[in-house]
Amino acid sequence: MDKFTEEISHFIGFFHISVENARAREAYTEFGFTKAELHVEKLSVHSSDFGAPFDLLGFDPGFGYRSPAPDHWYVPTRLADAPPLPAGRTVGYAMEGRPFPDTLRDALGAPMKTVQSFSAEIDPPGSIVNHFSQAISLSDDDYFGVGGHGLTFDAEAVDDATVLEGFEKASALSPLGEFARAGSSEDLIGVIKTIIEQLEDVPDDSDAVQVHISTASIDGTYVNGELVEEVPLIEDYHSIGRDESEEEDTDNGGSNTWISDNGTIAMNASVEVLTGGNTLINNVVLQNFWTGATTTLVAGDHIEVNAIVQINALWDTDSITSTVSNWTNDAAANEIFNVATFDHLDTSNGSATEASSANGYPAFWAVTEIHGDLMIVNWLEQIIFMSDNDVGILSSSGVTTSVIAGDNFGVNHASVFELGFSYDLIIIGGSIYDANIIHQMNILFDNDLVGTTADFQTSGEGSFSSSGNLLWNQARISTIGDADRFDSLSQDQIGTLESFADGEGNIAPELLSNPDFAGLQGLRVLYVSGDLINLQYIRQTNILGDNDQIALAMNAIAPDLDASWTIETGSNALINNATIIDLDSVGKTYIGGEQYSQETLFQAELISSHPDFGSPNPDALVNEAVLFLDDSMLDQNDHATTHDASCLPSDYDGHTGDGVNSMIGH
Repeated sequence: MDKFTEEISHFIGFFHISVENARAREAYTEFGFTKAELHVEKLSVHSSDFGAPFDLLGFDPGFGYRSPAPDHWYVPTRLADAPPLPAGRTVGYAMEGRPFPDTLRDALGAPMKTVQSFSAEIDPPGSIVNHFSQAISLSDDDYFGVGGHGLTFDAEAVDDATVLEGFEKASALSPLGEFARAGSSEDLIGVIKTIIEQLEDVPDDSDAVQVHISTASIDGTYVNGELVEEVPLIEDYHSIGRDESEEEDTDNGGSNTWISDNGTIAMNASVEVLTGGNTLINNVVLQNFWTGATTTLVAGDHIEVNAIVQINALWDTDSITSTVSNWTNDAAANEIFNVATFDHLDTSNGSATEASSANGYPAFWAVTEIHGDLMIVNWLEQIIFMSDNDVGILSSSGVTTSVIAGDNFGVNHASVFELGFSYDLIIIGGSIYDANIIHQMNILFDNDLVGTTADFQTSGEGSFSSSGNLLWNQARISTIGDADRFDSLSQDQIGTLESFADGEGNIAPELLSNPDFAGLQGLRVLYVSGDLINLQYIRQTNILGDNDQIALAMNAIAPDLDASWTIETGSNALINNATIIDLDSVGKTYIGGEQYSQETLFQAELISSHPDFGSPNPDALVNEAVLFLDDSMLDQNDHATTHDASCLPSDYDGHTGDGVNSMIGH
């Protein structure tokens, strides 16, 4: 042993070292690794035969090579011995004697005179039918009692049937009725024809309704029937959400308490009630660029209709007690907007271009066929139904009380962008039905009642707001197409239509000489044997019942006359916004039948002044509906409900059990 081990052995003992050494050897033997014998079959190695049957040649100056053109779909790679094309895709060729572009030459530089057919693959656009349905339904009918008043306000609840009756009355103003979702081409054509008939018979003006109608060619922005230069912005009239920074008490850092001069804790005595402030938003952006062409041939009729129908209906007859006549009236006026924009993008820029024949004309065309009708349909429906009929009784208990029984928020949003195919020539064997329809409605019932009990009085500051509602309809229809794009079919174009109808698919040479085709080596052609149906339909509806009934009472134990009061029962916002951008054409359209075009703007405002309350005195209504819960009116076995401000009569069934959406007491 070395000297260190010897010293350790001297103090610890050699016996312990010997035992530890024995243990170490025993552990090594026990956990020793035993190598397993693995029997793995060895696979034989297969060698592959390798050969090089082709010999590399030296430089060949006569090797012919021609690079492919940028648009390879119409460049012929070989002559007439190609296999037949699949059904639905055909390729045509130029007639005999017609010069070919200089770029189409063989390897020796000689023009290629006759080509029968060759392979080409062009994906057809296909029909597209989208049905969107977005619906929101909310019932927020609250009942609340705040403060030590010992009363229960048993007001008669406002039934939703009243709101629905108002909706039916406003719907009767619209020239357009309800349409079932159409799926087949026959149903879609029927819907478009029905819309045209209904728009030709619009209702007349009445004393309670303001109607603005325009059926001529419309261009520009109309606000409540008046043509304006500047489009109003929703941001100038409504902001989404509440600004909490304005609600903070800057003097006390947002707190409702402070230390008084004598060292005691003082508190703001106030009552704040918000039973309105609801926001309903329907928003749609629809951009349709599914298919378009420089030249379009239509064997039948071309029917086009663009229509915007906007209706705002408001019932806002408030009954406010004279007790608060000295309070500040913070209610802004109700604002009603119907904003409609029609604009047309003219792709021709108002000037005709002279094409030079030196650029050459197309000698080949590739056709994709659709046997039947081509449908491009987007059908969007958005509706929000909200009931916020609140009933409450409040008194001041010397503390800060805040009740929020409204402030609901509902949004429907849809964004559709369709980018499809572009062609040089579209041939329609039937007719074209093109319709862009936007239908918007806002229905608001905001008939509020604010009354007091017989003993109510206050010397503090007070403010109330029962209106300040915003009804906003905004719609825009933008179409892309030349302003003067329609013309009659020529004899050569009729011959081309007949050739495609017979299955031959020949294009007349005069049609190939169209200046719009100058410089093209080949044409992309879409042939639809049936009708082309392009329907973009948006229907937006907001319905809100915000009929609030508020009773103001005194605290039964310690009345507080110096409390400040803030009551807000209005400030609702109903907003519809819809935009349609539709590609009609980027060139000329030649029609064999009739051409019909209709643009209609219908804007209506319905403002009702009929009160929904049976008595003109709100205090009388409140005192009739207040139940005094004193000992003499209670049964001997019913002491548990004495002075309970939140209790209801046993037969009370006029309100839902929603409670209060948000109630905070400080």
